[in-house]
Amino acid sequence: MNASFTRTQAEDFLYREARLLDDWRLTEWAALFTEDGEYLVPPTDQPDGDPATTLFLIYDDRHRLDERAKRLLNREAHAEHPRSRTRRLIGNVIVGEAQGDLVQVSCNFVVYRSRFEKSDVYPGHSTYDLVLGDGGARIRRKTAVLDIDTLRPQGKVSIIL
Repeated sequence: MNASFTRTQAEDFLYREARLLDDWRLTEWAALFTEDGEYLVPPTDQPDGDPATTLFLIYDDRHRLDERAKRLLNREAHAEHPRSRTRRLIGNVIVGEAQGDLVQVSCNFVVYRSRFEKSDVYPGHSTYDLVLGDGGARIRRKTAVLDIDTLRPQGKVSIIL
């Protein structure tokens, strides 16, 4: 793939990821990650925290991503059975300059979640380290930062941001 990666290409990639998550196609979502891929959600009180020294809400490697997807799709997953209805909005997409086959993409997001007659809103921003290849872009690292100071009233993050 060409080392240039346009904003339109980045938006298409992010919209596809959002659709997979909203449609609960979590196995396909996990497949967007490289074998050494990581998915991180830092704590709300330390959004710039380092996972080596800070306890993250989520810090999954590729194996744990696959397991998370399987667990959430399992009917025994009480945290998400019945499944939440989610809708993601993506905006303010910015594409950094490619460094060989690597490019950083950032965006803002809002995830609306409805479950048991209750609606929650998860605003935030994400940073992606993408690997560009002949098969398209793949995620080496996704960091989703919640732009809220506490998880109240949501209480927890049982969905994928």
